[in-house]
Amino acid sequence: MKEYIKLFWNHKLNKEPKVILYEVDVDNERLVSRAIDVYFDRSTNNVENFYAEVLEIVPIPKVEELNKGIWGTEIRACLIDKEEFDKTWINLIYDGTMM
Repeated sequence: MKEYIKLFWNHKLNKEPKVILYEVDVDNERLVSRAIDVYFDRSTNNVENFYAEVLEIVPIPKVEELNKGIWGTEIRACLIDKEEFDKTWINLIYDGTMM
């Protein structure tokens, strides 16, 4: 089963994503199957191998945990549907809210 999360990152770092969309495999320890980085100009970067450049593979927390501020007060998250994720993945442009 997949869960789709939209994470808003409130910052002013031009080269870092402002929004991140995650496809989370809830049957596989909540690991990311795919991710999309969304930048200030709404351009995107599709990430097929989310764990390619990491030292430690960690699961994605549930939306409720992300919104508790444990991972930082500049982060806010919500659930989205597969259609929103796939539309952004295919079109390579993000047309949703940035906050």
